[in-house]
Amino acid sequence: MVKAHLVNHTHWDREWYFTTMDAQVLSEQLFTEVLDELEKNSEANFCLDGQVSVVDEYVEIHPEARERIRKLVGEGRLFVGPWYTQTDALIPDQESIIRNLVIGMKDTQQNYGEPMKVGYLPDTFGFNAQMPTLLQQVGIDNFLFWRGTNFSQQTNSVYFRWRGLNEQEVLAIDFPFGYFTGQITPETKQNLAEFAKVRYDPAVKFESEHGDHEDVLMPSGIDQMNIIKNIKQTVDELNKQSKYQTEISTYPEFVDIIRKKKEQLPKYQGELRLPTYARVHRSIGSVRSQIKRENFQLEQKILKRVEPLCVIGAKVGVQIGNGLLLKLWKKLLECQAHDTLGGSVSDNVAADILHRFKEANELADGIENMVKKKIAQYLQLQSDQVLVFNTEPYEFNGDKTVKIVASSKKIALSGMKDPVITTAKKYSARQHILMMTSRGQEYTNEPEYYELEITGQVKLPALGYVVLQIQQADNEMAQTKRGQFGSYGKIEKGQQRLEFVDGRIDLIVNQHRIKNILSLVDAPNDGDTYDSSPFNGIQEQRLPLNMGTVVSSPQEDALLVRGSASLPADLDDYAKTCPKLGELTYSIKLSFNENGQVNANLKVDNEVNSHRLRLCFAPQIETDEVNAQIQAGYVRTRNEPIPADWADKFVEKPVNLYNFDKSLTLMTEQQHFTFWGAGQKEYEYRDQRLLVTLMATTGQLGKPNLAWRPGRASGDTTSQGHIMMPTPLAQERGFNEFDFAFKFSNEKFTAAANNRLTREWLAPSVSYQNQSLNVFINRLDNKIWRTENKPQIPEKLAMLKLPPELDVSALYPAYSSQGAYILRLQNLSSEPQKLPADLLEKAQAVTALEEPIKQTEIKPYDLLSLKIEL
Repeated sequence: MVKAHLVNHTHWDREWYFTTMDAQVLSEQLFTEVLDELEKNSEANFCLDGQVSVVDEYVEIHPEARERIRKLVGEGRLFVGPWYTQTDALIPDQESIIRNLVIGMKDTQQNYGEPMKVGYLPDTFGFNAQMPTLLQQVGIDNFLFWRGTNFSQQTNSVYFRWRGLNEQEVLAIDFPFGYFTGQITPETKQNLAEFAKVRYDPAVKFESEHGDHEDVLMPSGIDQMNIIKNIKQTVDELNKQSKYQTEISTYPEFVDIIRKKKEQLPKYQGELRLPTYARVHRSIGSVRSQIKRENFQLEQKILKRVEPLCVIGAKVGVQIGNGLLLKLWKKLLECQAHDTLGGSVSDNVAADILHRFKEANELADGIENMVKKKIAQYLQLQSDQVLVFNTEPYEFNGDKTVKIVASSKKIALSGMKDPVITTAKKYSARQHILMMTSRGQEYTNEPEYYELEITGQVKLPALGYVVLQIQQADNEMAQTKRGQFGSYGKIEKGQQRLEFVDGRIDLIVNQHRIKNILSLVDAPNDGDTYDSSPFNGIQEQRLPLNMGTVVSSPQEDALLVRGSASLPADLDDYAKTCPKLGELTYSIKLSFNENGQVNANLKVDNEVNSHRLRLCFAPQIETDEVNAQIQAGYVRTRNEPIPADWADKFVEKPVNLYNFDKSLTLMTEQQHFTFWGAGQKEYEYRDQRLLVTLMATTGQLGKPNLAWRPGRASGDTTSQGHIMMPTPLAQERGFNEFDFAFKFSNEKFTAAANNRLTREWLAPSVSYQNQSLNVFINRLDNKIWRTENKPQIPEKLAMLKLPPELDVSALYPAYSSQGAYILRLQNLSSEPQKLPADLLEKAQAVTALEEPIKQTEIKPYDLLSLKIEL
């Protein structure tokens, strides 16, 4: 006999078309009533949506509730965690997803008791293929979700064993009709017979028949919905009306039931993004692109700069408390909830998100400033010295950029080969400037000086620093120079050449010309903040490139290409005889780096509404697959046929738009072409062209009856009592900037080589000069006073050297103990990787929660955390 397990919960978007502050006001009543009901009714239990951040915010306004919550968690009747926020599962870095779990579980444990060890994401818009691997990093072996399944194409069971790209797997438990399948409102209680007949029993029947299950899960709750009062009485009455027996249950209890049947469950491997029973918003990866770029840049800043610098700092006595780093991470994670990072939010909320990014960047920059300045002070560096860091555990010999101030351009840098001034800003002399001395306030004259960025070749020790000397020179240091714009320009490196010719950009490799290797294409966008969608069948057009020039230097040249297009200013203008036009102006700067990649910086001034702008690459590689890097792995994607009657089988068109993380590759056995993105997250491959979305702008939160998404509006805007909600900020008018890279190679693609190129492309330049001419270049310099503590630290430091074949996911101070750091390695290949003996001697293998394990190799497409004493 089929038994239904009813789990009472609330779904709690931190923000959506309402703000986080609005949500906190709502929690005042709802969370209080939940606690009251649980204390009154011992048979009741409740799940607080699997994210501890909303509980933390409630406790901020109700500190007396902490012990009530702890008691109920201890009794197994209130469930908190494991997430910090309900993460998006396609856009964040793998490390963000892992850290969301680590911080969420540790926060819950510290404040409320044991976290719910259930991988619970009830509303996220689809899932990357490595979620099982990421969940297993913290010992979670199950996953509860709603969106993304198709029982005819994936597995004909609502419960299955979902395997990552490796051998890691989780028990996947789907509620195909949503987290509100068994929703019981006060109104529902008045007519349980109809509820059972029309809604509840059909759902139980469907779930039991898809996999022949005798036990099925019925989640009961919806957005900001309160606890079911007198739940036992309600379930007793439901059992009188339903064909099926229902019992009050919890998510962990139901997972235990399914775990006992694990061996009987079918297996599935791959992403979950098919819009069969629920929308997954397959094109949300292009919405509010500014938020996605801000997210990527902040992730990289934390992972590549701030955390490794804190490890280096700790080694030489500069201690940054974990509390500050956790605050930084929490600011980021608050920006990664599924609606938030997806961008399907009101403009009020978008402004809040961007403000949180601002706050997080201030924290990150301040921590970096503190560590660098204190090390410079400990070394007693003078203004003619520059501290240069390597935040990667690999020896480095190549180009880095240092930032200094100098009274003249007639300088040289010892230890840097072929230095070139890439940017220079002059500050004029000032008279009668106040300064504080041991004698009190005095006045002086301030000379003119230059703020310089200098790029050159340096050798750096692994995970450490060196000191370079600024020396006076007879001649000015070489500086980049820009030529005159015209109809032709070229740059070259080795056997590669880039040309701007006849209004296009060509790449020549070994005398083979690839015309239009890179272009910009644009089309009107009839979508909203959930999805892009075509407008009246109007096709993409290639945007003109009008002029080009070469920016030259002794070290390397850059090709600068400009263009502009007059486009209909808004969707309405496409139908007008005399449409209002808006200008889209853009410039692309292209240069070869030392690895043969073409670095690209694109600046766009957007004065056009509701359009989708994409990069178009035509590398002349014949393949029907894209090798896409995702979180902790690679997947092959190809275009799936879309049936003519797709609207009868899907709730949105299953368009062949895919998400990626960092790189995309087209390949044959003899050659390959790779694109690297810095916050670009969506691509399409069509007609031998790789199309990468830069931005898809819109003026509405949610619109009904889109070409790709028929029916109701997402975002509730066409629901009863709601209104249409304009989103002028989502038009992303004004200045937008994009960084990316690409490379064509006449060699076979290997994951190892691509991992190295990706790592080196993302590696930052980190330097510091202890100077007083301008203490606002580093914002906190003016307030970080020299301390009397003067430890003796080495002028050159190398902490940890790894072989280049090992790939780092993160390197950060340990959460569980002072005096240690965590090195998390990733293996993005199909073969196991053994760890070097010298690394094993000083490292303890641990889980991401820093619990000891025994492991001496990194399994294919897996990660391994190591704890190392300073």
